[in-house]
Amino acid sequence: MSLFRAEPGNVRQVKNVSGSEKVKKFLFTLGCSEGEEITLVSVLAGNYIISLKDCRYAIDKNMAKAIELV
Repeated sequence: MSLFRAEPGNVRQVKNVSGSEKVKKFLFTLGCSEGEEITLVSVLAGNYIISLKDCRYAIDKNMAKAIELV
């Protein structure tokens, strides 16, 4: 299941990050890599607010679709 389809508030683990190299590198700089815990906080105006390593980030729908969850 991708982050795009996840319910807000659930803590999940990242299974895989797909997409273009640019997207993969950007998400990796945020700390989004295999095995990391990630929480979808909310979806606001098309932005997916995520909590990752005690920080919050806003990513777009394409990036949310690139993050596969366990």
